[in-house]
Amino acid sequence: MSSASTTIDHHHDHSTATGIPNKKLMMWAFLASDCMFFGCLIATHLIYRLHPPPDAMEPRSIFSIELTSFSTFILLMSSLMMALAVNAIQKNNLKSMRASLLTTVFFGVIFLGCQVYEFQHFVHEKGLTITNSILGTTFFTLTGTHGIHVAIGIFWLILMYVRSFQPRDTAADRGWFWRALLHIAAMIGVCLCAMLFVVELSHSLIAGDGLGTALAHTSGWLLGFVIAGGLALNLARPRSAVDFGEANAIDVESMGLYWHFVDIVWIVIFTAVYLLEYL
Repeated sequence: MSSASTTIDHHHDHSTATGIPNKKLMMWAFLASDCMFFGCLIATHLIYRLHPPPDAMEPRSIFSIELTSFSTFILLMSSLMMALAVNAIQKNNLKSMRASLLTTVFFGVIFLGCQVYEFQHFVHEKGLTITNSILGTTFFTLTGTHGIHVAIGIFWLILMYVRSFQPRDTAADRGWFWRALLHIAAMIGVCLCAMLFVVELSHSLIAGDGLGTALAHTSGWLLGFVIAGGLALNLARPRSAVDFGEANAIDVESMGLYWHFVDIVWIVIFTAVYLLEYL
């Protein structure tokens, strides 16, 4: 049999009536409904911004366009890495796919860290909460919902990364399931410690603490990151042939569709919520 006849078509599935793989079709259907959901949230925010109450807070005195621009750039870079992960698995390059998935997770965690810091700054320094003004209600509901989507995406990326280590013969490797659970827990620990370390370090530095003092205040999160990271690296060591390859490209591609959608939604939010205030 020629190699051309065994090549997997990642874009068409001739076993379905539509020619589109069912997983991809269901993902598109979900994203279409999510698009309408975010459209309602964005429209609500814009309506209240066009007709603010007399005592409304001024967004330009609250927002930090520099921080948000940085986090937007980070999220765009995560989309690039997600595209590289899809391309790698389509070429059956498992090592490159794993590296791209981890980099996507890394950028996603940085974005969430920026958002957590921004929320804390708005609440404690600027006095903007979800209940004290219409601006706070629409802003936190919209950006918080998007942040939840990013967190779900990061969790999905972690699951896919750990799934790529599943042995071909799970019956012979009875400890795989528990190792996978421990691997997932370690990866989540790495993400949480990294995010909280960045947030606390930023707070300390902005408060005027020296770098040494700031690192001392965040040493617990740094230690947790090192321990969880070491455990995750140990669990990522290859033990046997894995049951993951080019045939799983549709799974990674479906996950990529979700991640790209979340990034596109943020571009719209960044433009409608932040940039329009400075035009």
